[in-house]
Amino acid sequence: MINRKDRNEIRKKRHQRIRNKISGTASRPRMNVYRSLSNIYVQFIDDVAGNTLCSASSMDAEIKAKCQEATKTEAAKMVGELAAQRAVKAGISEAVFDRGGYLYTGRVAQVAEGARAAGLKL
Repeated sequence: MINRKDRNEIRKKRHQRIRNKISGTASRPRMNVYRSLSNIYVQFIDDVAGNTLCSASSMDAEIKAKCQEATKTEAAKMVGELAAQRAVKAGISEAVFDRGGYLYTGRVAQVAEGARAAGLKL
């Protein structure tokens, strides 16, 4: 019998390898991305203090209606822009991008692109 590998377990192992190398501080927090089948979530995390500084998702009231009409990649770019705007408002000018074990393509890349377009340095 052939055993299928669980893709989420593989992603979690990849994410752990990445997390061993990167860490966020108060001045340069970690911009973490999580994507589910239908939504995408972004958090700015200070790993030293263990706090989430700000966050955004496709479920936020500000962009929820736009995200439902748009494709997933367009929604991801909107979430990246919203997250960057909130980060800049919170006093964050640059961040470490944590792709969450996902490949840097599609929705994950669009989040980063949207954040850069809104003025965040990654």
